[in-house]
Amino acid sequence: MPLKKRNRSEQTKKIAGLSLGIIGFLLPLLVSFPGLSFAGHLALGIFLMAAVFWMFETLPIYSTSMLVIFMQVTLLSQQGIIYSDTALPKTPVISHIDGIWEVPSEAVDGNRVYVVEDSKNYTPIEVNVVEWGETVKVSSDALTADTKIVSDIRHKLVGYKPVSFSNFFGTLASPIIILFLGGFILASASVKYNLDKNLTNVLLKPFGEKPVFIVMGLMMVTAALSAFMSNTATTAMMMTVAIPIARQIDMKDKFRIMLTLSIPIAANIGGMATPIGTPPNAIVIANLSQQGINIAFGTWVALMLPLAIGLLLLAWATMRFFYPPTLERFKMELKSKFDRSTNAVILYFVFGTTVLLWFTEASHGIPSAMIAFIPIVTLTITSVLNKDDIRALPWEVLWLVAGGISLGISMENTGLAMWLVSSISWELLPQLALLLVFGLVALMLSNFLSNTVTATLLVPLAVSLGTAGIAGEGFSLIITSLVIGCACNMAMLLPISTPPNAIAMSTGYIHTSDMVKVGAVIGIIGIASALVLATFYWPVIIN
Repeated sequence: MPLKKRNRSEQTKKIAGLSLGIIGFLLPLLVSFPGLSFAGHLALGIFLMAAVFWMFETLPIYSTSMLVIFMQVTLLSQQGIIYSDTALPKTPVISHIDGIWEVPSEAVDGNRVYVVEDSKNYTPIEVNVVEWGETVKVSSDALTADTKIVSDIRHKLVGYKPVSFSNFFGTLASPIIILFLGGFILASASVKYNLDKNLTNVLLKPFGEKPVFIVMGLMMVTAALSAFMSNTATTAMMMTVAIPIARQIDMKDKFRIMLTLSIPIAANIGGMATPIGTPPNAIVIANLSQQGINIAFGTWVALMLPLAIGLLLLAWATMRFFYPPTLERFKMELKSKFDRSTNAVILYFVFGTTVLLWFTEASHGIPSAMIAFIPIVTLTITSVLNKDDIRALPWEVLWLVAGGISLGISMENTGLAMWLVSSISWELLPQLALLLVFGLVALMLSNFLSNTVTATLLVPLAVSLGTAGIAGEGFSLIITSLVIGCACNMAMLLPISTPPNAIAMSTGYIHTSDMVKVGAVIGIIGIASALVLATFYWPVIIN
């Protein structure tokens, strides 16, 4: 497509996204949805706007996350412009005689009244109604002469207890964010001191000279690195190993396609194996932790490693079937020279210690986010990484994850997530069918949206199903969330599905049809494999 025409198309897409995003935000403010509080309408508007902006990339995806946090602070927090001191109608208790309190009839909701705790917070309390009339007489040990109550339970602001603005801003310092930051720090230092390339050269030596086994070696190394590094960074680094090999291969030999395609697929799959591998993993862990469910680093690995290994073998066999090499042997020149400078030695020690502590978290009990602070502190105070290295970290990814966590907070607190899931008869779906629906929806959306965005939209819905108890017997919040996370990471059908796919496509050695063939097989069989594990293996690990 000519550059001018492409630019015009992108501009049209952004204008359409902006228009639909604004409509999405305004729609819940103009249309009343029964059963949803006013705060829920506001949260729904923010949700729809964010979904459209993420889908159309009207703004950079991290900017949309920033906008989400800003709008939540402004519209849904205690300190915002809507839930002000004068906005919530309140009044003192009218009178009391011998434990009987007189309150306005408009203040009673069945057998509840809403007590104002401070200028902007209120909480419902149970009361016993003694006598109805123009005013209502109730008895309750929670009422005092100084109590203020909400005088009109039909007011639009009733039904939501606003949280402090610090709850939304605090997502930027969430343990999940710190965990990712620690991973970024280790990855940056590894690239700076060539630890990644040297490890690659060492690990590839045992795979010999047969093309199919060279590809297997590349996939295993890529997946292993992607488990601890950004899969985008891993793909970019591993392409520096693969491209020189591909250039030496005849253009008609399908080994070139197999070689190039193996890197992004392995990077995507490898990211499943650890909590820091991909943002969807972090989103799953963050949402579960908000429900008091903590998955240790080693437990996550035990849950996901069998699936990751199985998908790696599946991908390797699939590519071997579609793109069998003509070349019988290929000799690689692999030379490793580890940096022995003081800074490099510090990195080796910190890297090994951090990974060891992560894997043994279940034994020592130190949270993985606290462990992640070891490289953050050590590699900066020892000048292994300088201020330029810190500035170069992918901070936009942290903003993106924080925006997703923040969106989950408002969806839950306003009752929006509950309202969304209660509109579907989930209880009619057997557990396996429920998992299948969530998995297929996550897989489909992630192929066209960011897998992070998809996880951000779907995992809070699964959490609401679990907390509401409306999904029927046998529902497991942990297993459902894990299936969603897995499905998001299996999206590799198109060049736009993941950054690793885009990097591989930029080499010019593969076509979209190549990705579609392999990606479809991995997606379909991957979902089926996840359901098998969810039925027979995961319950054993988490119980």
